[in-house]
Amino acid sequence: MIQIGDTQIDLSDPLTLLAVCGAVVMLIVLLFVMRSGAAANRAARAVEPLAHQMGALGGRVQSLSDGQHQLAGGLTHVSELQAKSQAQMLEVMERRLEEVQKSMGETLHGTSTRTARSLGELQQRLEQIDKAQANIEKLSGDVLGLQDILANKQTRGAFGEIQLNDIVHKALPPDSFTMQATLSNGKRADCLIHLPNPPGPIVIDSKFPLEAYEALRRAENKRALEEAARALRVSVKTHIKAISDRYIIEGETADGALMFLPSEAVYAELHANFPELVREGFAARVWIVSPTTCMATLNTMRAVLKDARMREQAGAVRKQLAMLHRDVELVVERVGKLNTHFGQARKDLDDISTAAERAGKRATRLDNFDFEEVSPSEQAEVVPLARS
Repeated sequence: MIQIGDTQIDLSDPLTLLAVCGAVVMLIVLLFVMRSGAAANRAARAVEPLAHQMGALGGRVQSLSDGQHQLAGGLTHVSELQAKSQAQMLEVMERRLEEVQKSMGETLHGTSTRTARSLGELQQRLEQIDKAQANIEKLSGDVLGLQDILANKQTRGAFGEIQLNDIVHKALPPDSFTMQATLSNGKRADCLIHLPNPPGPIVIDSKFPLEAYEALRRAENKRALEEAARALRVSVKTHIKAISDRYIIEGETADGALMFLPSEAVYAELHANFPELVREGFAARVWIVSPTTCMATLNTMRAVLKDARMREQAGAVRKQLAMLHRDVELVVERVGKLNTHFGQARKDLDDISTAAERAGKRATRLDNFDFEEVSPSEQAEVVPLARS
């Protein structure tokens, strides 16, 4: 039972229930119809933009079709341009290819020419190398010969003397030295330089301590090095003492002598690692020289010799100058006498000229028969005739 206001509805009644159901069904149908209308309106409203979009899409499809036609025309133009460009490119490439071929031909020709020239130069250089090889082989033989010479003491001494002889002949005039000079004590020096007093004649003797130096170079350990150094010291000291005792003679030679080492290497070794030997030589008045320092020393001696000879000639020069001065005085005196004679001769010539003039005047008078008496003054000037 449902109470609505004053009305009561009995749901147990079939008619009432049927009426209620019918009313509900009608209500649902009404609602459905209303919803269907709303949906139709919404669908219509929704379709309207779609229609507009379809229209716009159609326009775009038309524009796209027009663009496709334009694109087709552009592609055709591009294809034509590309074909033309390819033709031009092929033409350029062919021309470039011809130029490259021509250039390569010229290059190959030049390369072949240069290659031929280079081969010729190479042949010449090979010939020069062959000549140099021959010279090297000859030099090797000479070196072996030099080694054989240096291996023997006598030949080594001769080698040093020859080198000294060559240096002295190049540095000094021939009359200023004597090779293999014998001194008053009977000792023979390799070279005697005739220097004036002081210092006096000085001896140069060649020494070559090669064995000790080679042993020093070959030393492989400290003990061998010490033994070789000791041997070199003994050898050099022996040479210094021998030169000092034999070639320094008071009143005959200079107060010193030179020991010539024909090897720059030995000389450098002594000054670098054995300075005490050099000082000992100074103390014994024996100066050690190498080929280079010997040449410098001899040049200094040459200057000394030149100065001494100039001093020797100074007296003779002064004597000659005095004689020349006397000769000049005689010439001046004789020129004065000659001038006097010329003056007398000039006076005589003037007198002769005067007499000739007077004689000419008298001859003119005689020619004109002018026999006037001669005045006393003219009579005094008459030149008397010599008696026959």
